[in-house]
Amino acid sequence: MNRALIHIDYTNDFVAPDGALTCGRPGQDIEAKIADITKRFIADGDLVVFAIDLHTKDDPYHPETKLFPPHNLAGTEGRHLYGSLQRIYEEHRHLPHVVWMDKTRYSAFAGTNLEILLRARGIGEVHLVGVCTDICVLHTAVDAYNKGFRIVVHKDAVASFDRDGHAWALRHFQHTLGASVV
Repeated sequence: MNRALIHIDYTNDFVAPDGALTCGRPGQDIEAKIADITKRFIADGDLVVFAIDLHTKDDPYHPETKLFPPHNLAGTEGRHLYGSLQRIYEEHRHLPHVVWMDKTRYSAFAGTNLEILLRARGIGEVHLVGVCTDICVLHTAVDAYNKGFRIVVHKDAVASFDRDGHAWALRHFQHTLGASVV
């Protein structure tokens, strides 16, 4: 079965100490694990998708405008991948199996062509890494489940600013979505 790695929102705004909506140390602590997983998937020729949040400042039509401070704004450093991931992406973005995908909702499937991309390549299993475990990773996993994909969540490569939400989401992935949590 073909597989894909989906990176969710591992950006400066979500991870860096001064990020606009940072999950802080929990997000920073998973950098090496995410980098290792990413390099392995790229080397194996598996599809690697960077599904990255994109917002416009003060967008009156976006529900997150009322929920969170401005983050991952178009054209800002906050949208760059955090730490070594930016370099890894830049070194490999020319490869046909490394894809950048803008997303404007929690789920990487909402309003994107992610499902088409996966189906066109015969992918049946998605591996999830990134932040936040209980928001964007969770919503992506729920959509993947509803679309019939097998789900693998790398527990040492997801994080949140909400420790209880993180723990709940890991249980939910496994017990409600039938995901493998590795």
